[in-house]
Amino acid sequence: MAKHLTGLSRLVDEQASRLHDLSFAATGENSDIRKIDGLSAIGQAIDDALSGSRREILTAQPDGPRPREVLGDALEGVRRHIATGVAMRTLYQHTTRFDEATKEYVQEVTKLGASVRTLDEFFDRLIIVDDVAFIAANADRTSAVAVSEPAVVSFLRDMFNRSWDRAQPFPFVPNHAAMAAREVMPAMRDSIKRLLIKGYPDKQIARRLGISERSLRSHIAGMKQELEAHNRIQMGYLWGRAEST
Repeated sequence: MAKHLTGLSRLVDEQASRLHDLSFAATGENSDIRKIDGLSAIGQAIDDALSGSRREILTAQPDGPRPREVLGDALEGVRRHIATGVAMRTLYQHTTRFDEATKEYVQEVTKLGASVRTLDEFFDRLIIVDDVAFIAANADRTSAVAVSEPAVVSFLRDMFNRSWDRAQPFPFVPNHAAMAAREVMPAMRDSIKRLLIKGYPDKQIARRLGISERSLRSHIAGMKQELEAHNRIQMGYLWGRAEST
């Protein structure tokens, strides 16, 4: 299973990189791939697509919990879409399980009929509204690409569904953070290990997992302690030796 997930992750990374490169070639003249610059313009384009949705809305929201006021606005949107018969699925990261505002929001949207799951880490922010997908075009997400090319949208939907299949339902019981942590800690630490082995810097790992760099360092310290390693180099050596046995 671990090898399968590693292979899937590598495929996602490679394809996401290709889509990212494709975004820089996008122009407003191409109706299938449209570049959008500026947060306001991106928000308006997504709102326009959402207002015309008829079948399905898929969203992948990385970077951990969102502000309570943002969730409040999102709840009203979910209520409107569900009322018109639109199916809605959302992926969050495991860290949102510890956020009270997110738990309240998920409880409400679940009652309305939306589905929410959490995952240790995934590709990047993604929104698919019927046959149009929105992906980031730069690291700080101030530019985006709206894609309506059927083959690309189909690939992105499949990538979402693969992540959805290995995600876990958002839990409401137990509500205690310590108990919730025991449920998601192994997956988070497996991701940290994999990303460290790949050579990702701390800042990128923290962002992909939706945690702070301080929290990441705390996880790494715990992992070193479990292995009785004095530093990251020794920890990597011990991982390698364990894999070879």
